[in-house]
Amino acid sequence: MTEPSGQDRRLNDLERELTLLSRHFVASRGPRIGQSLDRSAYVLLTRLETGDPLTLKELAHTFQADVSTINRQMSTMLRHGFVERLDATTKGGSRTFRPTPLGLERLEADRAISRAGAARLIEAAGWDDERTQQFLTLMIELNHGIQELEELARDHSARAGSPPGAE
Repeated sequence: MTEPSGQDRRLNDLERELTLLSRHFVASRGPRIGQSLDRSAYVLLTRLETGDPLTLKELAHTFQADVSTINRQMSTMLRHGFVERLDATTKGGSRTFRPTPLGLERLEADRAISRAGAARLIEAAGWDDERTQQFLTLMIELNHGIQELEELARDHSARAGSPPGAE
């Protein structure tokens, strides 16, 4: 067996650290006492609050999930009044979804609990404001790069499904 390259070791370390960060962040929020949204509703509302209403297909692509999974989650959110379905007047006749004031209110309440958990992690690491800002800047850069990659994949997927010469 050959010795892993420096890049392989870094990628192994990065994967492990991201997994640990995810686990620690979820655990830092503590029990779900006081939170009204399940994880899927929290994540979907976080995405829906950032822009235009989205279709089930767009949400499925964003989260790399089956449309049927997103449909089930959105149906539950509709029943609870966290999202509303808009008429199919845009986006090729597909219905879109956006958060309701109640959904945004619940998201903000649960987000306050998440922020408190993040504060506990930063405090446990002993980071000052400058170190926290450095980490935030790197996370923003990483997430921006991931978003660009997802958009490229979405564009490629859309072109693959269009008739020849439609580009």
